Amino acid sequence: MSAVADKKKPKAERKALWAERPAPGKTSPAAARVKRRPSDFPRQLSILGSTGSIGLSALRLVRAHPDKFSVKALAARRNADLLIRQALEFRPELVCVFDEAKALEVQRQLKRYRIRVLSGMEGLTEAASLPSADHVLFAMAGSAALKPIFSSLQAAKTVAIANKEPLVMAGRLLMDEAAKFGASVRPVDSEHSGLWQCLEGRTPESVRRLILTSSGGPFLNRKGSLRAVTPEQALNHPKWKMGPKITIDSATLMNKGLEVIEAAHLFGMPASKIEVLIHPEAVIHAVVEFLDGSHLAQLGVPDMLLPIQCALGYPDRLTNDLPRLDFCSLRKFHFEKPDFSRFPCLRLGYEASDRGGSLPAVLNAANEVFVEAFLNRKIKFTAISEKIEKVMRKHRLISHPCLEDLLDADAWARQEAEAAL
Repeated sequence: MSAVADKKKPKAERKALWAERPAPGKTSPAAARVKRRPSDFPRQLSILGSTGSIGLSALRLVRAHPDKFSVKALAARRNADLLIRQALEFRPELVCVFDEAKALEVQRQLKRYRIRVLSGMEGLTEAASLPSADHVLFAMAGSAALKPIFSSLQAAKTVAIANKEPLVMAGRLLMDEAAKFGASVRPVDSEHSGLWQCLEGRTPESVRRLILTSSGGPFLNRKGSLRAVTPEQALNHPKWKMGPKITIDSATLMNKGLEVIEAAHLFGMPASKIEVLIHPEAVIHAVVEFLDGSHLAQLGVPDMLLPIQCALGYPDRLTNDLPRLDFCSLRKFHFEKPDFSRFPCLRLGYEASDRGGSLPAVLNAANEVFVEAFLNRKIKFTAISEKIEKVMRKHRLISHPCLEDLLDADAWARQEAEAAL
């Protein structure tokens, strides 16, 4: 069991991302064994979630810069066919298919190439802590990556996190663990990547507020009730190409609620200093307002390749073939405050962040269950937020949870959510 779960053991002081590197003389023994400088290339990657949209973009980066990156491990939830093709192209040491039923076929196909094939949580954990990998990208939707992330941090890896759920569930514990073992955490969410870039070299005391932008999703300008919304309509995002779960979260604005919780953990700021603004053009991804009234904003085309290469290539800036912003063609930017009554999932995200403890884990787990139920046409679109709130109201809050408490809260919320279908 990780020391994170042991309430009796002292915890290292948690640091926000702008102060993530240990002070001289404070580096842990695990970190000392990892000899790397920030700009060392080539970098050895382990990609968990390689068959999803983020993983595919990460492999685009590897193809574009074969002199800077090589792949040591690949992991997927269940897409065995694509995982096999990726393994044959990139020849990693190890592949993992989380669905154990598909592991035998993957093993049969890759046996003669001497690629180790693992499955289940044990396989994910080994891929996350592989000694030959120095950078680990977590891109698996859902909470399955939580334990593997702890393994990466304990191995003093540079950890790039694209999926919101682990930071929402256990952000405080994860940041504590990163500080303890001298690991680095890199956000891949476009908004948090933007904040991270704007905050580099700044002190927490200089910041007045953080601003996360949202395109508003597919229903920003839709009139009337959203009750009759279909999965196909909700999956038609106007700006971003993403997996189905996060696309539904974008339609309900739960993604912004989760991002508020994420930002609070990553940057050490209370939810009261984190604001969400609707920005339909999706060009400005994040803004930092400083105490003197000045602002720094991060802008870019809406493509996840940018935050991925920022996280994996830091501190270097890498070339790509993405279209460039044409400021003369932009002409106007629009901003508006979100409608909490129309998109109550955002309100629930702020509430979970404010109350903290085990409540974000409950929010996240219930949301996963009800989003899947909506995609399978078991519940209405508006029932997602209604049912999440009912599960949250039934939960008995644990103010200072350990890892086991959070996993128990996650399991409890899933059970309650399933029972509510």
